[in-house]
Amino acid sequence: MPGDGHRPTTPTSTDRDADERRVGDDDPRTDADERGVGDDDPRTDADERGVGDDDPVPGSPVLESVLENARNRRHLGTRLAATGDRLDADALADVVRHGPVLEALLAGPMDRREIEAHLNVSRATSHRLARWLDEHEFVEKDDGRLHLTGRGEAVAEEVLRFEATVRTADRLAPLLDAVCPDHQEFVLEPFVDATVTVADPDDPYRPVERFAELAADSETFRGFNTTPMTPPVRRGRDDHVLDGTETEVVYRRSAAEKLLETAPERARDAIAAGHLTIRTRETLPYGLAVFDDRVGIAGYDDRTGLATVFVDTDDDVAREWGERVYRAVRADADPLDARTLED
Repeated sequence: MPGDGHRPTTPTSTDRDADERRVGDDDPRTDADERGVGDDDPRTDADERGVGDDDPVPGSPVLESVLENARNRRHLGTRLAATGDRLDADALADVVRHGPVLEALLAGPMDRREIEAHLNVSRATSHRLARWLDEHEFVEKDDGRLHLTGRGEAVAEEVLRFEATVRTADRLAPLLDAVCPDHQEFVLEPFVDATVTVADPDDPYRPVERFAELAADSETFRGFNTTPMTPPVRRGRDDHVLDGTETEVVYRRSAAEKLLETAPERARDAIAAGHLTIRTRETLPYGLAVFDDRVGIAGYDDRTGLATVFVDTDDDVAREWGERVYRAVRADADPLDARTLED
């Protein structure tokens, strides 16, 4: 400062160079800042391609746990066989038969009279149930009430999960044959309360109508499809595109060409307006639709190409699974070329 008796410091050329470049040429942050992320930084490639073919983006802890459990269950038979101490079928069936009382006690401790009332069973039956639970060390008795032990809770939860899995597999039977051979990570648990829409002889287009209903209520739509289902485009009374759902779909090339043949003006207008993006892929296993707050899966008849079933749910884990599958398929798909649009 003037008058403080100190001579102002004159910056040296070295100081000026440092100021001009702010961080030295050898400082790795400079190069990274100039190019955003380094050319050799693996994050750049991953970001550009969305999801790498062999490096899917990790899901939430809940989704990863569900998928990991599903993968592990495929090897449980081998692991159990290695122990040399497997339960026989009668013992397993006995546990399942006692599922109702195990489920009742999951809600909280009960005495025998409460068990009788809850399950609508006789006094003799409640006595037999209590004895069975005690013999298997599934309960402890405290002040006349039965409490599940840690072992009892674990078994009770698995019996419920088994029932839910069997019930869900039965409800989704029309879909499972179409999905499971092509996608080993498909899991039933998130679809336990899904809406299942099946085609029938009197109404063969029910699955497509369900899809259209959900699409009409969604601002965005992403997915892939084995057949040319017209993307959801909102139309006004003038019968032309006024506003479009933000749509990104992956089709087989033949299906994309079929779409442009059957709805040429609507499709090209939507593409030109930026509402519709089409990519193509050589093969697709089934149909997937990711809406604003739901995810749907479609199964198709290989012979006719018609949708035979559409299953949808608003379960968060199921929707995240759908997003994960879509990103993986999209990463392996090609943008629709301009020549196809001009033909």
